[in-house]
Formats: sequence, structure tokens, C-alpha cells
Amino acid sequence: MQLTNRAKKLEKKPMTLAERAYLPAIFQGLSITMRHFFMKKATVRYPEEVRPFSPVFRGLHVLKRDEQGRERCTACGLCAVACPAEAITMVAGERKKGEEGLYREEKYAISYEINMLRCIFCGLCEEACPKAAVYLQPDKIAPPRYERDEFIYGKDRLVEPVSPDARSVRGIQLTPEQADALRNKLAQQPA
Repeated sequence: MQLTNRAKKLEKKPMTLAERAYLPAIFQGLSITMRHFFMKKATVRYPEEVRPFSPVFRGLHVLKRDEQGRERCTACGLCAVACPAEAITMVAGERKKGEEGLYREEKYAISYEINMLRCIFCGLCEEACPKAAVYLQPDKIAPPRYERDEFIYGKDRLVEPVSPDARSVRGIQLTPEQADALRNKLAQQPA
């Protein structure tokens, strides 16, 4: 059955000697290779050169503090519920007497962990937080690590330091010793 009357008759021509030796195909492949050889490279030398980030880039997580230096997170769990990858886990606790300078509300996160291997950096945790405590930095990426347990970021790495100058270049916020010293210092200050 023929659907159209636009049939075209093709003639099979015999191949020349050059075509049988695949010389035109070899020269065509070499010309493509030479064209790509002189093009601008797509890669960058990462530590020395950094590509500009997109304006909508969502990078490393930070737990923000308020104007008085207290943690904003009230351990409501909305960020953990909103996370499609189930990367956020937290344990809530009650604020003790004398910790008013450390935590904003009566309830706070005793432990707050984000598994960076599971995180897809979608930003839903940032949108779900009613206290604007979770923030994805637009200029930092999660640094490379060698062990799996180093990708689980706790409060020691996530909580924003009191002074923005105390941030490290690698994205790790404070060591556990520095975090304990900071908590003690804030607890001694009058509220």
C-alpha cells in the first residue's frame, strides 16, 4: 500500500577508492577534533578560579541568630516535615532558667542535624521555617569530605556565629569547643 505518490527512486552508486578507504570520514573527524582543540575550555581551575554563582543558587545551610545573638530555631519541626529527602533531624528540648540569652523561645533544638549526602538543596526547609531560622547561603557550597560521617552537619557547623567575622572559609561555622565557649560566654552576660 502506497500512502503518497512522492516516491523517489535512489540509485546505488559504486564507492570510489577514497570512500572505500574511509579517507573522507577520517579527515572529517580530524577537522572536528582540530576545531574543538582551539575552542575555549569548558573547565575551570577550581581552587584558583571560581565560577560565578547563579542568582537563585542555594548553598550551604545556616541556622540564623536574632539581633541579640540568640538562636532563632524553636524546634517546631516544619523544616524536617517539608524536606522531601528527609535529610533533617532534630530533638526538641525546654529552655532552662538562665539560658534566656541563648535561646529565643521556651523550646529550642537540642540537636539539629542535616545529612548533606541526602540534601537536594531545594530550599523547602528555608521556606517552611516560620522564624526565618534556616537559611541557605547563596555564596557557599558544601566542602568536599572523605568520610561519610563528616557530611552530617550538626549545630556546631550550622549555627551562625555571633560575629560574622568568625566564619571560616570552608563553611564550617564553629568547632564544638568554640560553640561551648560561646554558650558559656552568652550565659554569663546579663539578659
